[in-house]
This record gives sequence, C-alpha cells and structure tokens, in this order.
Amino acid sequence: MTNIKPIHDTASYEAALRRVEALMDAEYNSPEGDELEILSTLISVYEESHFPVDIPDALTAILFVMAQRGYDQKDFAALIGKSRASDILNKKRSLSMKQARVLHKNWGVPAETLLAG
Repeated sequence: MTNIKPIHDTASYEAALRRVEALMDAEYNSPEGDELEILSTLISVYEESHFPVDIPDALTAILFVMAQRGYDQKDFAALIGKSRASDILNKKRSLSMKQARVLHKNWGVPAETLLAG
C-alpha cells in the first residue's frame, strides 16, 4: 500500500483518481483492495465538499421518473388527478403535500426532492 494522504487540492484529487483507476481490478480484502477502498472514501469526501449536487426541483424529479419508467401524462394523471396533473406538468400549480406523499409512496420519488419545490 502506498503512503495515503488526505486530498487537499486538485492535484492530490487527480492523483488519487489515477491511483484508483490503477487499482480497479484489486482483489477485495487484499492490500491493494484496502488501498482502493480507502482512496475511494477520500475521493468521495472531497467530491461531496467540492462538487455538491443540488437537489432537483419536484417537477424535474417527476419528469425524470416518468422518462425512466416509460410513464406518460396519463399515468401521472391516474395517480394524482387529470386536471391537477396537467397544471403541475405545465408549472401552473405546485404539488400539494397529499400529492407529494402519493408520488413518494407509489413511484418512490424522494420526499426531499418533492418538498424542495
């Protein structure tokens, strides 16, 4: 195992990425596998603090789920009501708490996304 150090800057981040790439075929629970696991954790922490991912708005999340599952407006309307579905998809109305709960329960859309607006 090489001398692992914290990732403080872009250069050390890129070096860690290169090392992880070289270790990708390492066997689990081997010295190289342990190094891979440690470096992956360090990279993840660095990325979370330097490249945060914003939570998508509710409509973006709904449209993403619909696209991923092959749903259309009729499927959405069947879940929350025809007139409401059209208004929500056309940005004329926001989701109610009840609709957010239904989407979370039935389609698995993350609640924090639906409540983000």
